[in-house]
Amino acid sequence: MTNASGGPAPVLVRLPDGSAMRQMFHVRYGGESALGWGPRLRREYDYFTPDDYYEALVAGLVAPGSHWLDVGCGRELFPSNHALANALSRRCSRLVGLDPDPTLAENRWVHERVAAGIDDYDGEAAFDVVTLRMVAEHISEPERCVERVAGALRPGGVAVVYTVFGYSPMPLLTRLAPMALRHVVKSWLWGTQPKDTFPTRFRMNTRSKLARLFDGVGMREHAFERLDDCRTFQRFRFLNEVELAVRTLCRGVGLPYPEHCLLGIYRKPGSSAHE
Repeated sequence: MTNASGGPAPVLVRLPDGSAMRQMFHVRYGGESALGWGPRLRREYDYFTPDDYYEALVAGLVAPGSHWLDVGCGRELFPSNHALANALSRRCSRLVGLDPDPTLAENRWVHERVAAGIDDYDGEAAFDVVTLRMVAEHISEPERCVERVAGALRPGGVAVVYTVFGYSPMPLLTRLAPMALRHVVKSWLWGTQPKDTFPTRFRMNTRSKLARLFDGVGMREHAFERLDDCRTFQRFRFLNEVELAVRTLCRGVGLPYPEHCLLGIYRKPGSSAHE
């Protein structure tokens, strides 16, 4: 991808609108006859999950021919959206999965697997897009992480950080719970396996902290979204509807929903953008 002067064209960033979200909804959950009670309930409340939004955004960022680095991907690109993972894996020219955890070997979507952390990876300014999906909360050395992300991006490329807000109720409780208890709670709430739970640090989990970190490597916040997270009780219909009703009440009285995720997009300078 080049611009008129022959240099690399900037990655085009379009935040998902209603049409893109509805399209992603059906990519992820299937046609009308395939929808379970969860997607139907969320649609009734006009609510899309943070994962829905993140996936719609990345689907728009990864253009044909893109070089994409997914940091901390583990065994999945998108845990509940294999159709999109397959489509984007085929669409981009190069997809590198970076993770020191052995679950990386199970990832069938990436083109290259690198068993390392971002701190130890030299991306050689080769990537158009770098994504960190639910990774930032586990990073021990945020300055080093962001430095390496910037080094992996070509001029005009973008980094996407999708993570939990460090001061939401669930992350605050997580900080107090021993790892063994986290395994039990996560298995009950979300059906996860112990190998999918990792130690948390929460050292780059506010908007201001992310902005300062990326500013330190010469990158600026291009866009930022606060995404309400009504998934704590998504396996339990009554409790999930209570979550959604509380969110509706909060929005009605102008209060933020307490549980939410952060999604930040940061651009590396060096090429003018015309989004």
